[in-house]
Amino acid sequence: MNAEAVNMAIIAALCLPLVGAVGVQILGRFVSDNARDAWTVVIGLATFSQVLRLVGPVMDGARPSVGLPDWMPGLGLGFEVEPLGLLFGLVASGLWILTSLYGFGYMRGHHEKNQTRFFTCFALAISAALGIAFAGDLVTLFLFYEILTFSTFPLVTHAGTEAAVKAGRLYLGILVSTSVLFLLLAILWTSTLVDDLGFRPGGILEGRIEGAEATLLLLLFSYGIGKAALMPFHRWLPAAMVAPTPVSALLHAVAVVKAGVFSVLKIAVYVFGFDLLSTGGLSDVVAWIAAITILAASIRALSLDGFKPRLAYSTISQLSYIVLGAMLATGTAAMGAGLHILMHAIGKITLFFVAGAVYVVAHKDKVSQLDGLGRKMPFTFGAFCVASFSIIGLPPFGGAWSKWFLVTGAFEAGQFWLGMVFMVSSLLSIGYLMPIVVRAFFRPLPEGEDDGVADAPLLMLLPICTTALLCFVAFFYTDRVFDLLAPAFGLE
Repeated sequence: MNAEAVNMAIIAALCLPLVGAVGVQILGRFVSDNARDAWTVVIGLATFSQVLRLVGPVMDGARPSVGLPDWMPGLGLGFEVEPLGLLFGLVASGLWILTSLYGFGYMRGHHEKNQTRFFTCFALAISAALGIAFAGDLVTLFLFYEILTFSTFPLVTHAGTEAAVKAGRLYLGILVSTSVLFLLLAILWTSTLVDDLGFRPGGILEGRIEGAEATLLLLLFSYGIGKAALMPFHRWLPAAMVAPTPVSALLHAVAVVKAGVFSVLKIAVYVFGFDLLSTGGLSDVVAWIAAITILAASIRALSLDGFKPRLAYSTISQLSYIVLGAMLATGTAAMGAGLHILMHAIGKITLFFVAGAVYVVAHKDKVSQLDGLGRKMPFTFGAFCVASFSIIGLPPFGGAWSKWFLVTGAFEAGQFWLGMVFMVSSLLSIGYLMPIVVRAFFRPLPEGEDDGVADAPLLMLLPICTTALLCFVAFFYTDRVFDLLAPAFGLE
C-alpha cells in the first residue's frame, strides 16, 4: 500500500466515527431505530477495516503520519501510527462493533430512552479514542483526551436520575481537574525543556531533566491522566457504574480507562524513555503507588456485593498492572503492559456484558442474588467463567501471557516485591471472581424464584460469546501481538 493510501486510511479511521455520529442522529430522528442501528454497525465495520489496513505498513517498520497546519507557532495537530497506538486503535475500533451489537439488545431489552443520543455520543467517544491512539505529540494527545471526557459525560448521566447526575459531576470534576491542574502543567513544563513535543523512540527528556524534578514531572503526568484511575483519583470510576452496562463496557474496556493507561505507557516509552526512568529509581514512587492501587482495589472488590461495583474495583486494580509495567522500565515489563491493554479489554468487557445480561434477563444486580442462575443462563455464565480465568491469568487464556511478561519484567528489573504484587493480586482476583461462578453453577435457585429465566437474548449473547472466545484465541496468537509491539519496546 502506497504512502497516500496509508495516510487516507488514518484520516478515514479518525473521521468515519464522526460521520457515523451524524448519520445516527439523522436516521434515529427521521427514519427508524433499525436503520440507525444498522448504520452504526456499518460505520463500525468500516472504521475497523481502515485501522486494519495500517497493520501491514506498521509491521513492515513504517510510521505513517498525517499533520494539520499549525494553528499557533509550533502548535498543530499531528498524527503518527506506531505499534502501541495501532494496538489501542484495533482494540477500540474492534470492540466498538461488538459493544454496539450488545447495546442494541441491552437498550431495547431494558426499554432505555434517548437511544439515538446514546449511540451518537458512543461514536464520538470512539473517534476521540482513535485520536488518542494515533496522537503524534503531547498537544494532540491532550486535546483528544479532553474530547473523550466530554463526549462520554452524557453517557454517564444517561439515566437522568439524581444518582446519575451526581456521578456525572464526580466523573467530570475529577477527570477535568486532574487533566488541567496536572497533565496540562506537565505538558507546559515539558515544552520548556524540549523544542519538539512529538513522541520519539527512547524518549525526548533524556539529558534534559533528572533527579527529584524528573520524579515530580512523572507524577504530574501519571496523576494528570486521571483515566488511569490511580488512587486516590479513582472514585469517578465506580461512581460511573450508575450508567447503562454498554457504557460500563465503554468505560472499562473499549475507550476511557484504556485511553488512560495507554497514555501513561506511551509517555513512559516515548517521552521519558526507559533509560531515564531506570536512572536513580526515578519511577519508583509511581511504581509503588500503582502497586498499592493494585492491592487496595482488589481487597475492596472482595467486600462488595454489587455486581458492577465489584467489577469496577477489579478494573481499578487491573489498570495499575499497566501503569506498574510501564514504571518498571524494561522491555519485557512494557510488553506485558501492552499485552494487558488487549487481554484485559476482551476479558473485562465480557464480564460487564454478563452483568448487564443478568440485569436485563433476571433483574439481579447483586452477587448474593446470583444463586442458581448459571443453570438457567449457561452460555452467559460460561462466558463469565472463561473471562474470569483470563483476568486471573490462567492458561490457556490470553491474560496468562500479559501477566507472565509483567512478572518476568519485574524480576528482570530487580523488583522482587513488585513482582510478588502481581501474583498476590491474581490470588485476590480468584477471591472476588470465582465466588460468582460458584454461586451461579453450584448453588440451587432460591425457592420461589421465577423458573422462566432463560439465557440472554441473541443480540446480547452473540457479543458475550465472541469476546469470551477471543480470551481463548488470544492465548494462541499472542506472538502476532508480540511481533507488532516488539519494536516499540526494543525487543526486536
